[in-house]
Amino acid sequence: MAYIHLTPIAARQKDLAFLFVLVVIILQSCTGSKKIYKSECDINIPFKRIGFTQLIDSIKNYDNQYIEVSGTYKEAREQSALFNDSLFVDHSDAHALWINFSPDCPLYLTGTRTGLFEVTDNGFTPINNKKIIIRGKINLHNRGHQGLYKGTIERVSFIEL
Repeated sequence: MAYIHLTPIAARQKDLAFLFVLVVIILQSCTGSKKIYKSECDINIPFKRIGFTQLIDSIKNYDNQYIEVSGTYKEAREQSALFNDSLFVDHSDAHALWINFSPDCPLYLTGTRTGLFEVTDNGFTPINNKKIIIRGKINLHNRGHQGLYKGTIERVSFIEL
């Protein structure tokens, strides 16, 4: 078996090359900055962070509770809903949450007065089919458009894109 002996300079160059590749990989994984939209609504209320699947499976335990959950937001004609972003679950409306944005709780980009639904030079904020983190209050008595959804997240006071 042959061994390759590296000189100290060659070994250092190899280490630097590895470090360079590692830094490039890390930087590529950090593409884009997160945008956070907040409201002054419910600012002093603690939100319980919960996984989407757990929330859907035990939603009766969270009625009228303030939660934080992540998922994929989808909007279309007569649709404003949060879906589980896992590839291994049911993605029907019956396993999704209706999102009820309210003008009573306007959401503004942190550090600005730019609203989530405000038209800017680039048009509306692209939120459709995006993974988001959302905070709001669960309401099981409102099941969204035509009662097709598991429940509603209302009093939305935080969105992270």
